[in-house]
Amino acid sequence: MTDPIRVLLAKPTQDCHDRGVRYVARKMRDAGLEVIFTNFLLPSEIVDTAVEEDVQVVGISSSSGGHMPVFEDLIAGLKANGLEDVLLIGGGVIPKEDQDSLKKWGVKAIFGPGATAEAAIEMIETHFGGSQSSPA
Repeated sequence: MTDPIRVLLAKPTQDCHDRGVRYVARKMRDAGLEVIFTNFLLPSEIVDTAVEEDVQVVGISSSSGGHMPVFEDLIAGLKANGLEDVLLIGGGVIPKEDQDSLKKWGVKAIFGPGATAEAAIEMIETHFGGSQSSPA
């Protein structure tokens, strides 16, 4: 049996629209991923949490703008802490042109309105080489 994939899901700064990411967190847990959820942290605090929790995935949910500087600081912090191998994903309301820039910066995927939690779970599991689902 393999250890579950550890995922940190975060709502940065004061972006309080967290209903969607809380739903995704629950679906990820149901699929066998180990999820740590934080709210209202600065990018440096998200990096600190990623280090402390030894996560393999960081997912940022943004629904009220301001995502570009958050991702920029987050990516710099991950690199500064030797976490370049952490899978970085995003979700929420992020304009297409910003999604393109974020992907160039190293964000693996952006899950916007209409995306399913299952799509994010599948992408994570595929990235790590297979299903982490717990037995029924």
